[in-house]
Amino acid sequence: MKREQKYRQIVRNQSLLSRLRIGQFVLPLFILCLAIATGLIEPRFWSNENLLNLSRQLATLMILAVGQTLAVISGGLDLSMTAALALSGVYGVLVMNKLGLAIGILTMILTGVIFGLVNGLIITLFRVSPFIVTLGTASIGRGLALIATAGLPLYDVPSSFSDRFGYGMFAGIPSPALIALLTLVAGHVLLRHTVFGRYVYAIGSNARAALNSGVNVQLQTLLVYVLTGTTAGIAAIVLTAWVSAAQPLAASGLELQAIASVVVGGVALTGGVGSMLNTFYGVLILGMLSNSLNMIGVSSFMQTLVIGIVIVAAVVLDRIRQRHSL
Repeated sequence: MKREQKYRQIVRNQSLLSRLRIGQFVLPLFILCLAIATGLIEPRFWSNENLLNLSRQLATLMILAVGQTLAVISGGLDLSMTAALALSGVYGVLVMNKLGLAIGILTMILTGVIFGLVNGLIITLFRVSPFIVTLGTASIGRGLALIATAGLPLYDVPSSFSDRFGYGMFAGIPSPALIALLTLVAGHVLLRHTVFGRYVYAIGSNARAALNSGVNVQLQTLLVYVLTGTTAGIAAIVLTAWVSAAQPLAASGLELQAIASVVVGGVALTGGVGSMLNTFYGVLILGMLSNSLNMIGVSSFMQTLVIGIVIVAAVVLDRIRQRHSL
């Protein structure tokens, strides 16, 4: 009887491994097919100008998605990232015009860090749902940004800042794309090659078991939200430089696209499963889909409908995948 159970377990494990191996190629193949199909319909898709523009467009979303991946894998969620981005951009530009470029950039990052720290402290100390906390702090962040600017965008962004971080190139790579790539690599290293990353997976899989194993769940969760705030500050640098303005309502709705990218990439909303590579695929799929629809001439209203359907489908597939993995 024991031998039969052991045999069934081996078969089940082999089946799971085979599904995982197949799953590794599904998203890259989908991205390739989407790119080929769009290129055949609209050859301008493969133009150097479009590819460079696409990389700049995806940079902000990619950076936010890195932070969102950490939150989701830990079993949480951050709905306040774009509010933190807007607040970081506003405060950064205000300081930049008085104290210089370097201090302004540092202000953007520190504003994001502090915003994430506040989120993490409320979540851990009062054991409140991350969804509720970040939903509330998102409104607070937007309100502070609106107050600081009297509801008006700040257009007096130094040209040196925009030229360097928005439109600059390094080794043929646009600066925003390079910053996003470095953020993605840093996120991958944190998740896969550090003790902190192992703790994040453990907390997302089973927080109580992680606590019983000696993991300081409160501290690690706090660090997760500090990092989501940090990525919001980095994203503020990229977006503010690219549009040459700090807007109190900047990137509104992009937090939902970041969550969608994470889910489309195959990161489980229940936590404990996923990778930065998955998120990278998810961002590419959503970005290429939007770019493709634009080039084909699909109206913005229809694009919203299509992307919404993709997000709902991804969530449903995520639930199906979880049931089959049990």
